[in-house]
Amino acid sequence: MKADQNFDDIATKFEHNIHGSTKGKLRHELFLHHLTNIIDLRSSPMRILDAGGGTGTMTQAMLALGHEVTLTDISGETLAIAKAKFATNDKLTLCHQDILSLPETQYDLVICHAVLEWLSDPFPVIQKLVALLKPAGYLSLSFFNQDAQRFSNICYGNFDYVEQGMKVKNQVRLNPNNPQRPQDILAFMQDLPVNIVQQAGIRCFHDYLKDKTQQTSHYEQLKRLELQYGEQQPYLWFGKYFMLIAQRTI
Repeated sequence: MKADQNFDDIATKFEHNIHGSTKGKLRHELFLHHLTNIIDLRSSPMRILDAGGGTGTMTQAMLALGHEVTLTDISGETLAIAKAKFATNDKLTLCHQDILSLPETQYDLVICHAVLEWLSDPFPVIQKLVALLKPAGYLSLSFFNQDAQRFSNICYGNFDYVEQGMKVKNQVRLNPNNPQRPQDILAFMQDLPVNIVQQAGIRCFHDYLKDKTQQTSHYEQLKRLELQYGEQQPYLWFGKYFMLIAQRTI
């Protein structure tokens, strides 16, 4: 079985390529928008788990709102970057540990963004994340969308790549190695003690622009359209990432 992917040796490159770009900025802002639409993050402090949170972009946003955050990742190098950012914050706990090994602490909110696509088997991890929720707690889950990956590669003319199952011999380490189909994740979660309260496509349009310079020059207009249509059919299925928010029922 393939090992889960981590970003040791390329943590700085990851931080720059993902979070130092319009695609990273837009992804983060859309995540926050959908979270704050569903959950009142500005009221009483919450206990939050940022599972596989890497260098702590989402952790930073939650700390700024006054919450108590546990940030966990299997990459020691990404956690070192996070520690340098937040070393003086006494509401942060850093945990160098895989998700399945986390202790059975219960959280008001569990965030797991852009992690499933790096795992050899994401389904036990989803079960674990739900088990870490308090009753009525929320899980915010997002993952690289396999259907959108196929759609975009056909549009780009990468026909051989698609017909070969979107597998290459020399996998680029920043390219997700196990994208997920939204319908498969949603079907799996039907048997878990949660209700899905939000679904959205993340970057439904940004990555498909013919003129890539508009990703920067028309960023705010593009973001408005992402917000307008990202929760609507059929556009939510086109997002490079699929996001769902689930609430624990028992």
